[in-house]
Amino acid sequence: MNGDTDVASNPSVDRAHTNDNGTGPAGDIFLSQVIQALEVVHDSRSSNDSRKQASIELEAAKSVGEAPYHGYSLASDKAQPPVVRHYGLSLLEHAIRHQWNEYSDEQSAALRNWVVHLAPQINSQDPAYLRNKTAQLWVEVAERSWAAEWMDMDELLMELWAGTLVQKEFVLSILETLSEEIFNREDPLANLRGPTLSKACVDIFTPAAVLAEHFPSREKHNNVRSGDEGWLARLGDFLSWCTDNDYQGNEQIRLCALQCLAALRAVMCWAIPKAIAAAGCVTHLVKSLAASNVNIQMAAIEALHALYSRSHFHDDEFLALVCPMYQAETAALLNRLYEWSIVDISDIDDSRYLLSKKLSEMVSNLANFIEQKPQLVPEDSDLPNFLQLLLRILRSQSLVVSIPILNTWATLLSSDTIGDSDAVSPLIGSLLETCSQRLLRYEALPEDSVDPTFLFLNEDIDTIPERHAFLGNYRRYCVQVVETIVKRMPFDAMYHILGQVDQMLETLYEGQIPFQAQTCTKNSIPVLRVDAHFTVVDAALKGYVKWVSAHGSSPQQDEQQRNAMETNLENWCQHLLSREFEDPLLRRNIIKLLVEFSAKALSNRHGFALKVLEHILMTKMTEDPNLPAYSEAVKELQTTCGHELQRLGLRFADYFVNIYGQLEPRVNQILSEGAIDDRQRLSLITFLFIITHRATTLDRQLQISRLEGFLTPIKQSWQTPELSRSLASFSGFCDLLDISRIQNYLASGRVHEVEDWSSYRLDVEGQAIQAELTGRFEQLPLRPTKAFLGQSTDKLKKVSTPYHIACSLWHDTIPIILPNLLQFISHAHAFHNPATWNKLPEELQAITSRVLTDRFWQAGISTGSKDEFYAKVSGTKSTLEGFASSIRGTVRLVRETCYSILFCMSRLHEHFYGFKELPGPLAHALFADSHALSSHQMSVLLNMARYLIEDCPTRLRSHFLPPVMATMFIQIDNKVSSEWEQILRRNQSSSEGDDLTNEMKDESILRQLTYTSVNTVAGFLSPSRPVATHADPEAKSDGSNSPSDTSNTMREFVLSSPTILEPLILFCTHALGMHDSRCCGLITRVLSSIIPEFAGNTPIASEIREFISTEVLKACITSLHEPYFVDLQKDLAQLIATIFRLYSPKTDTPRQILLSLPGITEEKVSQMAQKFAQASNQRQQRGLILELLEGLRGVSISEQGRIKRDVKKERSAMQERYMKVDEPVKYKGEVSPDLGGVADMFGA
Repeated sequence: MNGDTDVASNPSVDRAHTNDNGTGPAGDIFLSQVIQALEVVHDSRSSNDSRKQASIELEAAKSVGEAPYHGYSLASDKAQPPVVRHYGLSLLEHAIRHQWNEYSDEQSAALRNWVVHLAPQINSQDPAYLRNKTAQLWVEVAERSWAAEWMDMDELLMELWAGTLVQKEFVLSILETLSEEIFNREDPLANLRGPTLSKACVDIFTPAAVLAEHFPSREKHNNVRSGDEGWLARLGDFLSWCTDNDYQGNEQIRLCALQCLAALRAVMCWAIPKAIAAAGCVTHLVKSLAASNVNIQMAAIEALHALYSRSHFHDDEFLALVCPMYQAETAALLNRLYEWSIVDISDIDDSRYLLSKKLSEMVSNLANFIEQKPQLVPEDSDLPNFLQLLLRILRSQSLVVSIPILNTWATLLSSDTIGDSDAVSPLIGSLLETCSQRLLRYEALPEDSVDPTFLFLNEDIDTIPERHAFLGNYRRYCVQVVETIVKRMPFDAMYHILGQVDQMLETLYEGQIPFQAQTCTKNSIPVLRVDAHFTVVDAALKGYVKWVSAHGSSPQQDEQQRNAMETNLENWCQHLLSREFEDPLLRRNIIKLLVEFSAKALSNRHGFALKVLEHILMTKMTEDPNLPAYSEAVKELQTTCGHELQRLGLRFADYFVNIYGQLEPRVNQILSEGAIDDRQRLSLITFLFIITHRATTLDRQLQISRLEGFLTPIKQSWQTPELSRSLASFSGFCDLLDISRIQNYLASGRVHEVEDWSSYRLDVEGQAIQAELTGRFEQLPLRPTKAFLGQSTDKLKKVSTPYHIACSLWHDTIPIILPNLLQFISHAHAFHNPATWNKLPEELQAITSRVLTDRFWQAGISTGSKDEFYAKVSGTKSTLEGFASSIRGTVRLVRETCYSILFCMSRLHEHFYGFKELPGPLAHALFADSHALSSHQMSVLLNMARYLIEDCPTRLRSHFLPPVMATMFIQIDNKVSSEWEQILRRNQSSSEGDDLTNEMKDESILRQLTYTSVNTVAGFLSPSRPVATHADPEAKSDGSNSPSDTSNTMREFVLSSPTILEPLILFCTHALGMHDSRCCGLITRVLSSIIPEFAGNTPIASEIREFISTEVLKACITSLHEPYFVDLQKDLAQLIATIFRLYSPKTDTPRQILLSLPGITEEKVSQMAQKFAQASNQRQQRGLILELLEGLRGVSISEQGRIKRDVKKERSAMQERYMKVDEPVKYKGEVSPDLGGVADMFGA
């Protein structure tokens, strides 16, 4: 077998790159030492020290000048043990990967010829790892010289192909790896020679006839191919040969079939579709599906999945590659294959189950093409049978198998052509039934549930956050399917769904214990069933409303049908109103659904709205202190009643205001009865406020008079001298909440000596103080102010009359509230600062620190479920732990209620931002002590601050934002950076006795804070954000301020404000080194987007450019060196390349930073810079950077061979996507921040 040179006949060339002749005593000694060291490493009797020393010697041997020749000698010597030959291959690999660029053309040719000469020597006796390593070396050489110095590679492959089955398998391995490296992976070397290598790959795989048709003007003088057939056709024919022969009895044939399928899979995503069709690949792959070997079937599915993962085919390609899969024979085969792959949860066959998952994904991709080109599907296709397959897979007990098809059904049903077709109509009932069943909240089932779907879910998804995200996505698709079906056939579908609900409610407690307050739980089976069916009804309502808005092609007939439907819906709701349930959670769900009907489908039925209102007002349930779970459910019912009252008020304000004279006395009567708490009282009063404020028919003077009557008590409460005096100092703030009395109680009880606070019961005095603490907060003006401000601004357009009324109402009140409001925030933050308590006795300081430590539940980390955590919190209310929870909970209520008030004020724009003295005091109040907040508390603050910043009118930014944003980013940097330093120090010094659960919680919460911070930066600097939204009163109604207009964007403002920009970029620099890959990846993209902004010649640009060229570049290189960031090397390299490309013409700093690195010489940097200037795309640029920094790049632990990957637990890209929560970009004014608590994971 010949390459460019005959290795055997030209030994001088073999050693052209060595400094001595490599033979004789010196060479023998080298080989002897290597073999001896390998024996030590692989001998189980060797000591750790001797094994370590031998490993060092073996690693050092790779750098010896003669090493490549010795490597070839060892690898080609069949007398040597496999481990010795493998080490010989590693010597060649080191030379190829790390020294290739230093060799002359003659030396490189010698290396290439050694590798080529090793190939025909392989045989079936060689271990697989030796054959694979040799194939990998072939690819390494090909990446560096194929289609340049090495032109006959395809001819050499053809010579090997004519050999044994082992050699065929070897060729297939080369073809697969080459394809993967060039097209599918982020390989630095392939990036550098990408155009040349990809062109060569297309040349050798594509049949000559297709190549000539596709590229008629292609140059032929640099021909790299051998023969006209092309590898696609060879692979297809060989695959058929394998499946026609004894692949079951002959292991080598089976291995060849699998390797052939792997090569085809690697090629399917990039090969010319006409070439795939010409080679008959689909026919060959479908034939492999029928093989009686699960591994071959799986490999064939993966190859088909790769083909149908392509996003688009032209019409002729669609007919040739996709439509054959819809034929009767193929559809029947797919049905049989799926039926065979179904497994039982009690006896899972991993291979079959994995095949079932992959088949579902492939069929999903295949079905999606129907929606793209339904008119091209041939009439002789067996679509009914294919759609039956989709339904069968959808109904799989495994939701992971089912979800790709569920997503596909949501897509198909949205198509008019498919959704209304005769093939789909018979399946509608089954689709509705399946989606209704699957809307059950499986995550709420008890751990001992034997439901097969629940068990499959636990088998497939280990972590609770991923399980919740997955189920959220699954439910979203189910809702989409139901909504689409109802929109298409509103009457039949809606009546069917409501009938199912009636049947469910009639049999709700069959087989269940009737409700008892003592056993009340939010996850009882009846509650879960009602929740699932009501979710279906809610989805159906959305579909019905969309049908009404579209109103069909016959408006008069549609109107008659709509009226009849509304009458039937109202009757159904009346019947639901008449049902009585003792479970407060069921009553809560019914009220929510009734208001949903009233606000959507029955929005013209005012009489029904009044009945729902009366039902809510009459709903009364009493808490029982002895039954905490039942009491909590009653509280949820009361909260829901208040919220739904407000929804009704917003929707039917004009109707209710006409009967205001009847409603007000009724509300006053309820208030006077005294059987409700402060929250319920406030909900009733704000209901009257809402219908007065939002009414459009009320006399304006009377309207303003009534509204001012609601706000007068609030204004007076903020103006009391006592409140101002108390808030003038931190001690006064503590007196407001009775903190001094609390401290005395804790000190007198010597609670610092108590280990388990949750088992220490409160005495009568402690319970009285606890109740007084709650009462003290209710006496503050915070909650009423938040409620009325929120209702004054919620869901209002800035041009609406209610908005202008709100501005008028609050204009004079805001300056009265703000001074004391900022004091509340300052003191609430200072409460968490240890420096505030440093004058207390040591034992009281220890108590205070413990009181301020939050209890929280963290998904996937905490032991027990979230419900168990809340039950524990409720159960310890009358203990010392519950007492501490009440203290920090009250302070948190103060803090977060103030945040909400600030946010609501910001919705009034100039009436808030227009105060010239506000920015400095606001920045101080928000951030002076923010470093003392916990990571989660800081996240809540940042979310609120982001809305404050984004809502600032454009013309007031320069005055209002710099002090706020600069202070915010300084504190973000200090907080996040210091917390990460603590985490890293703790990880380095951790020991076996450490509390890993709490450490994992802390790190998880810190990651959330880091993401919030990074996302805030990304939001401000996003180049794609609109210039102004409806939150900005200066947004032009004529559309002239369009998203493409780059003037006055937040990005431009930040980049032109040095006061803000400097701490922001400093935080970004530090974020590059934080061990959170999601955040680091986002920051690299943010920095890449702003680097071009500082390529100019202004003083600010010059200063920022030098900082980026120094500190940011250093941070990038440092992270590139760390194994943790190995998956981000592409992003980091691209950032380095961007800095080098844009800033090198302006400053020599990037070059000097590179030269300061170990092993980086002036020559290497100059060569890189020369190639860099000629690089035509970003992929080549980052490839050059990665090549230059090759010796400094980190290597992942799995790449080092320290972790064996669990194939069973590996997930496809589609599965990963379904286990993530979609995070749509939200612009200012779209949604109010959720500041009403500490999310679901905190229990105070």
